[in-house]
Amino acid sequence: METIYIVIVAFLLILAVFDLFVGVSNDAVNFLQSAIGAKAARFRTVLIVASVGVAVGAMMSAGMMDVARHGIMHPVNYSFHEVMVVFLAVMVTDVIILDVFNTLGLPTSTTVSLVFDLLGGTFILALVKMAGDPTLALSDLLNSDKALSVIVAIFVSVAIAFVCGVLVQWLSRIIFTFRTKNHKVAESVFGGISFAILAYFVFIKGLSKSPVFATDAKVWIDANTTMLLGAVFAAATLLSYLLLLMRVSVFRLVVLMGTFALAMAFAGNDLVNFIGVPLAGLSSYQDWVSHGAGNVDTFMMGSLMESAKSPFLYLMIAGGVMIFAMATSKKAQNVVKTSVDLSRQDESDEMFGTSRAARSIVRATQECGQFLVRYLPKGMMQRIDSRFNKEEVVLKDGAAFDMVRAAVNLVLASVLIVIGTNFKLPLSTTYVTFMVAMGTSLADRAWSRESAVFRVTGVLSVIGGWFVTAGVAFATCALVCLTIYFGGFIAMFAFMALAVFLLIRSNIQYARKAKKASPEDASFKLMMRSRDPEIVWDVLCKHVSRTQSGTCEFALDQYNDIVESFSDQNLRGLRRVHRALNDKLDELTKIRRREFLALRRSPTQISLERNTWFHLGFNSNQQYIYCLKRMLDPAKEHVDNNFTPLPQSYRDEFEPMRQRINDLMKTTAQMLDTRRFDRYRETMLEADSCKNTLSVYRKRHIDRMQRSTNSADYNVSLIYLNILQESQELLSIMRHQLRAGKKLLKPDEEEVLVDF
Repeated sequence: METIYIVIVAFLLILAVFDLFVGVSNDAVNFLQSAIGAKAARFRTVLIVASVGVAVGAMMSAGMMDVARHGIMHPVNYSFHEVMVVFLAVMVTDVIILDVFNTLGLPTSTTVSLVFDLLGGTFILALVKMAGDPTLALSDLLNSDKALSVIVAIFVSVAIAFVCGVLVQWLSRIIFTFRTKNHKVAESVFGGISFAILAYFVFIKGLSKSPVFATDAKVWIDANTTMLLGAVFAAATLLSYLLLLMRVSVFRLVVLMGTFALAMAFAGNDLVNFIGVPLAGLSSYQDWVSHGAGNVDTFMMGSLMESAKSPFLYLMIAGGVMIFAMATSKKAQNVVKTSVDLSRQDESDEMFGTSRAARSIVRATQECGQFLVRYLPKGMMQRIDSRFNKEEVVLKDGAAFDMVRAAVNLVLASVLIVIGTNFKLPLSTTYVTFMVAMGTSLADRAWSRESAVFRVTGVLSVIGGWFVTAGVAFATCALVCLTIYFGGFIAMFAFMALAVFLLIRSNIQYARKAKKASPEDASFKLMMRSRDPEIVWDVLCKHVSRTQSGTCEFALDQYNDIVESFSDQNLRGLRRVHRALNDKLDELTKIRRREFLALRRSPTQISLERNTWFHLGFNSNQQYIYCLKRMLDPAKEHVDNNFTPLPQSYRDEFEPMRQRINDLMKTTAQMLDTRRFDRYRETMLEADSCKNTLSVYRKRHIDRMQRSTNSADYNVSLIYLNILQESQELLSIMRHQLRAGKKLLKPDEEEVLVDF
């Protein structure tokens, strides 16, 4: 019996390592986003600063471990076996849920996941115990007051963080505008305030409560807090002014200091989310063994009511694992990208589409803005607008926003999180930092009319993901806990194996997906970062050519798959084409927005002259998909209904024409890709010849249908007629695409060509 529980405790500790990896992959966005988004320093420097903060924060996190021990459950009324069931269910559920969100690139909350995992497992087990012992009440088994305060604190922090982000950033921008170099006094005071706030909440209220500090030192700090704060503010303000005279950016120092502070607050507050449950399981096992290893079903876990005494070595190991995961995880970079893109100052590629809720919110906000404009003094509105002149913003190459916003993000988020830590409320660092970032981006007017609906949809998607996390965590953990409780050790080991399998499979699939990442991202970033319109136009033309060539090849592949799958009665192949066409249409919609944004950054004269050809070429891409859908849908329905297959005579008749279409589209794709249109005239003439031949085929087939007396062949004859018609349309689209591709060439390239 003892051996089995050793295995369970060992597995909990192993899962803690996995949880640290997947959790940090999710939460690294919290303290890396601002420094990376503002390009405050090289990525390696940012990682080093964050790593030091994580290491320091891990040493002061022992007090938060009590949440996992007795923050949700009343362990005094649970046996050793019961708490081990809950802890195992929590860890299995937590690791899987976080890994799924990381794979999707969506930031979710490790705090919400842990709290609702514990709540779901404890709640369902409490119901089972109450059914077996009527003397027990829910309040005897579930720490409902503490659980409610934790949940309320988590969700209220969303509104508080957003509102504070809007107000603080609005005031900061009123003071500094987007030209920060001419505000030495204000920047010095801002540096003094920022460093004083960080020193107070991080060092005075944070480290002073760590077990590392001696008691006398803590008493002295508490007694002299005001004096220390005044000294830090005065020294930091003076130092900031001297640094400005030496042309050193105070905002950059604040961003790096804030990155350290937020990383430390994250480790101090959120380490419980990753190792709190495994360490509670280890403590339970040690208590059970030290008291004679009695009956697992009768040995009650009153020892968990004591405060956690987490070994310093465990905390340091956990901090080391977190640092390693933060530096090496590709999923962490993916989640950071999501958060940075949603708070980007300029228009960029939007990761999310639109939604009815987002459109309603944007419309209501615009109406409120128009109402204020009508009734507020025009002079005051003009004065405020002049402080938000985005034309003055100077961003570093590749930066998403400036140092002012990055500094506000970090300082404000650090303050809110460390306040929660000092009250032993496990606030969600993801909630706080993400909503602060969204609030500051809104105050900065980063969400223009062109991008607001996409950004709001993204925010709603992320927030919705948090609520989904809560519901899924609660229900899944309850189900897993119930299964383990009644399934015994067999169910325990089955879920252990399932967790390992899902994690391995998830990482393999993510690695494959990463290898297939589109190379178009690099060219798009170049188009959006370059300030030279000529370079933007040149890269755009090459990007458009690759897109058109790839779409032409894709359309040809799907065309052949439709014809062959229909001829072979291959329903699975037709369904595969249906999925591929839908995915391609979504991809083209995203590419269109990218290319349109780049077109607006191109030289005005060139972009206006060639605007028609740009849109004609892209519309041709989409028309390929619509044409193939019109060809696919009746063919798929025909095969799905097991109607008469295509006669061999029809197949033999159409095959030569299909080969001609293949040759034409391959030639077109090659010319678009190489941007050498030496066979342009020949290809256009051959396309017209093929269209004429298809007209002859179509007329002959209609005559054949009218003469036919076999009603069984009528349906398949209609499908064949549709294939002929859509093949003709496909060639027309190809001609439009090829002409548009040639017309997008630069003037010196176009002069050597004879137009058709």
